[in-house]
Amino acid sequence: MNALQQWLGKSLKHKLSLLIIITTMVPLLFLGFFSFNMAESLTEEKAKITGMNTLRQLEAYLDTMVKDVENMSLFLIGHNGVQSYLKSSESNYVQQTTVINFLTNLAFSKDYIANIIVEPLGNKDPISHKSLVRSEFKDITEEIPDYYAQHPKWWSFVHRQWTFEGVRKVITLARPIRSTDKYKPIGNLQINLDQAVIANQFRQAVLEKSGFVLLLDEQNRIIVGPPDMETNLTLSDYYPSIGEFEGVSGSMDYGKDEDKKTILYKKMSSVNWKLVGIIPSQEYRSQNQYFLKLTAVAVTVAVVFVIVLVLFLIQKITNPLSVLAKFLKNSSPEEPLPALPVKTVDEVGQLIISYNRLSSRIVKLTDEVKLSESLKKEADMHALQVQINPHFLYNTLSSIHWLALMNQDVKIAEMVGSLSDFLRFSLNNGQEYCTIQQEIMHVRHYVNIQKIRYPDKFEFDVRVEESLYNQTMLKLLLQPLVENSMLHGILSRDGLGMITIYGERVPGGIRFTVEDDGIGMSPDRLRWLQEQLTEHPQQQEREKAERGSYGLRNVHKRLLLHYGRDAGLEIESTEGAGTRVLFTIPDTMDDTGHEGNNKGDDKP
Repeated sequence: MNALQQWLGKSLKHKLSLLIIITTMVPLLFLGFFSFNMAESLTEEKAKITGMNTLRQLEAYLDTMVKDVENMSLFLIGHNGVQSYLKSSESNYVQQTTVINFLTNLAFSKDYIANIIVEPLGNKDPISHKSLVRSEFKDITEEIPDYYAQHPKWWSFVHRQWTFEGVRKVITLARPIRSTDKYKPIGNLQINLDQAVIANQFRQAVLEKSGFVLLLDEQNRIIVGPPDMETNLTLSDYYPSIGEFEGVSGSMDYGKDEDKKTILYKKMSSVNWKLVGIIPSQEYRSQNQYFLKLTAVAVTVAVVFVIVLVLFLIQKITNPLSVLAKFLKNSSPEEPLPALPVKTVDEVGQLIISYNRLSSRIVKLTDEVKLSESLKKEADMHALQVQINPHFLYNTLSSIHWLALMNQDVKIAEMVGSLSDFLRFSLNNGQEYCTIQQEIMHVRHYVNIQKIRYPDKFEFDVRVEESLYNQTMLKLLLQPLVENSMLHGILSRDGLGMITIYGERVPGGIRFTVEDDGIGMSPDRLRWLQEQLTEHPQQQEREKAERGSYGLRNVHKRLLLHYGRDAGLEIESTEGAGTRVLFTIPDTMDDTGHEGNNKGDDKP
């Protein structure tokens, strides 16, 4: 491990080569693994689709046969000859011969019909088109006497039947025969299907070479299956815990590893039988071996090609960087960075050009930082001077306030009290920051003074979210904007004006808006004012503001210095309609709801 770390640490070429080879090989290996899995899934899915198509074909064959047999049974029940023979009290040889000939003609050319038996209820002999010697058939009424009261017919399990032709396995459709006039039971009808004919049809339907198809009755007993599976045994006798078949059709997996099998099933709608296809998983696993070998060869070739190509490209890319590193290594750190020769116009050449620009840019940025710090200190000193100058006046006004209260002159006391609070906030022990609630209260003191000075001239409203009141902000930002709205917008118009302060959280922080419905500004005046605010500090004429005055430019400058270049003032105005001044400051609450330190280094 140490040797590998040393080998990687010596050269960027080694790191890039190893990194790119790994990052390229991982997707290739993943693609190969994904391709093999997709091929395996497609092979299995193809086997399932083919198997389900086979089950549908067998279902169509069985449906045709079942419907034919059931229609034949209905025809026999209503036949006049059958009805006459069953209603007569004694056996009539002529009638019996007529019925036998009729049954023989009816079963002619239908190889799946083994025998047709008409059995009277009395002592008369049963009639069949093939002489019946013996049968294992047991009617359902032996177990459920009133079965035919609820069901018109019954399909039996597989049983043996002996005739003059020999013994064979049959499946019987049994149903009672009732008289057509009185609807009274007069006999029973059995139509025997040759199980061997159906089994031969099923054995021709091979699923993936060694797969096979089963036909089950409603109790999951085997009706038709391969030779090594006995009829009348249930499917669970061969596949324990196979589970129930849910839905009309579907598939499931049975077993694990080498013994895993795919079970397909489809329930017949015409009779309560089920078609079940069983496919050993080894059938499509053998097909997957071909895809596995093909994928392994393709991935190996791709990996070798990628390694060779990566090593060649890394060599071409890192050679110019190695020359640049050697040049910088031999440079003296005590001297200014020398300009490097540019030999190419690619990314490495652009890097050298950027390096040459960097040295001159560093000197320029250093000068700008010094100037910015100087302007910030100047603004802070200006704000401090504004705070200190009214100190004597504040103490004097406090005395006047108490004298006015003693003389019960409420109007003077209110005005002097607001002015005192206004000056108290301005001093604020030299602090630069306050809460939003304090800033709004400071504006209200100013407004109270101006309302007494200019009665019935303007209204004032504050619409700031209460959740922002405990947030901190740079002080003395809103009052100069309200003063500007009143002096230049409201007092110059006729009638009662309105000044509103809005405060809300926005994705970029907290946005304040001071809006008035005064006389507004002309487009030329607005454009000139916006140019004054967007001018670079170095290009501005350094003018001292009058004492006690906070103009738009001063507020704009303080916002830029304390909150960055994105926090300046935005001014919107329509002549004759009013003016809106906006600015946005950072939100000082962190994700946990506690106040964070986003106020810069000037906050005490």
